[in-house]
Amino acid sequence: MAQLTYREAVAAGITQEMEHDDRVALIGEDVAGAGGVFKATVGLLEKFGPRRVIDTPISEEAILGAAMGAAMTGMRPIAEIMFSDFLAVCWDFVANEFPKSRYMSNGQLGCPLVVRTGNGAGSRFGAQHSQSVENWAMAIPGLKVVAPSTPADVKGLLAASVRDPDPVIFFEHKSLYAMKGDVPDGIHVDTLGTARVVRPGSDCTILALALMVHRALDAADRLAAEGIDAEVIDVRSLVPLDTQTILGSLVKTGRLYTVEENPRLCGWGAEIASIAADECFYDLDGPIVRITTPHIPLPAADNLEDIVLPTPERIADKVRRSMG
Repeated sequence: MAQLTYREAVAAGITQEMEHDDRVALIGEDVAGAGGVFKATVGLLEKFGPRRVIDTPISEEAILGAAMGAAMTGMRPIAEIMFSDFLAVCWDFVANEFPKSRYMSNGQLGCPLVVRTGNGAGSRFGAQHSQSVENWAMAIPGLKVVAPSTPADVKGLLAASVRDPDPVIFFEHKSLYAMKGDVPDGIHVDTLGTARVVRPGSDCTILALALMVHRALDAADRLAAEGIDAEVIDVRSLVPLDTQTILGSLVKTGRLYTVEENPRLCGWGAEIASIAADECFYDLDGPIVRITTPHIPLPAADNLEDIVLPTPERIADKVRRSMG
């Protein structure tokens, strides 16, 4: 095992896949010479050269257009959109083009590409650079949607995304880039569509994604001191969604909570709540509770941003109150 930061795990995952398959190339703004604006691609230019690690102009549409063309003609590109908010600039490609290429060509054209993007709040970047938009991507048929919470998952899930035959939106949480953790040495390829129980428990199930996984674990420790044994599940992949793990936990505990960094309206937890109500209504011992940010633009002021995001204190309080 190596101790890597989350950002180093990004570079490790890309390196692994570029060494494994010479069809893999990286394209995006400042990914080459500068090593990425978040320093997640440092050293790749020196290792693989300018034909496979390519700096682009500031044009999200050009980045995804080039990546789509490359994918449809036999390559496996990794495209970086610097901030996930900027997916709005190139949304036609995300919503209308590469997710539908296989369907509209009757299987003649695949589009095996990965769009990496910095997602989430906590870094004081303000309303246009701090959004959590994984629920945007989740709504598009034909996309796979991944959001890792640890360095090991970054490397393993990124590798799985590159090897997948379909387009994957890979959300890297900006506030986790400095986090350190154990990462398997050698080839490490995880499995898309698998959630992970990161803390077993018997009294309630808490679902979380990316940064919120760590806050949910903190909340679970607080609740344990009060006699509430919370099971915490890292959802990891929204599409495909591991309903077997999620609903299996709900059947065991009878209580379900989602911790979502996205705004409340149409968040990913609403879809899971709907599935849970359809499939496991009679196993529920109480209402499904969603813990989210309010439906507002994210503030840049540190004290205000901290207030609107789910915190361990707010998560624990919601669970405590709803369980009586």
